[in-house]
Amino acid sequence: MATTGNFFAWFSFMAALAMAVASRLPYDEVKMNGAWEDAHATFYGDMSGGETMQGACGYGDLKRQGYGLETAALSTALFNNGSTCGACFEIICVNDPQWCLKGAGSIKITATNFCPPNYTKSKDIWCNPPQKHFDLSMPMFVKLAPSKAGIIPVRYRRILCSKQGGVKFEVKGNPNWTLVLVYNVGGAGDVTAVQVKGSSTGWLPMSRNWGQNWQTGTVLLGQGLSFQVTTSDGKTLLFDNVAPRNWQFGQTFQGRRNF
Repeated sequence: MATTGNFFAWFSFMAALAMAVASRLPYDEVKMNGAWEDAHATFYGDMSGGETMQGACGYGDLKRQGYGLETAALSTALFNNGSTCGACFEIICVNDPQWCLKGAGSIKITATNFCPPNYTKSKDIWCNPPQKHFDLSMPMFVKLAPSKAGIIPVRYRRILCSKQGGVKFEVKGNPNWTLVLVYNVGGAGDVTAVQVKGSSTGWLPMSRNWGQNWQTGTVLLGQGLSFQVTTSDGKTLLFDNVAPRNWQFGQTFQGRRNF
């Protein structure tokens, strides 16, 4: 028979758990499955998607990294100086019966690039602030409208990212400076904070260098590496002993879990 103390501890734990879950519901519902917002969409490159590789988020070869062509470059208003990199969106074509394909449904993309503004033009300035705009890969655009449409009105919303396997860490830099690309992130998708711990150090906060590349000036060569990653919904995961002591620059390591 459970003692009064044990029962109280169990009750307190369950109450705290319920409050924690409830505290997340408004964010999940509003930010990840909220009302549709208006924007426009164009495309860049051809059906091969070669021109969409690399980009301002730092992911490199999107096919090799697992993002494929289900991607988009975001306008200034959406890109948020690179902090939106990795976020996922659902997009539908609306209010254009001439071009919106009947029964097309929606597409789901990951933000992997930046659509730069052009302040020398007075029209077709879709990527200039404050406009919300998606520059899609051509294969994704033609799921919504024929390519000859050029530009279409769309609605979009943030959604949770679904990725295969664990979060990945590509280690770059030099002996005095370590740069880590964090990618294949599920859940909210966009990383807001990273910490690294060598086998001979405590936890060290990393700063965003560009896109989803995070840096530290602490010498980490010859140490096993662990990471803590936080996404924009406030969730943090620990990736313990991801890289062994003999890791080398240019190598990629995969965590055993994802958001």
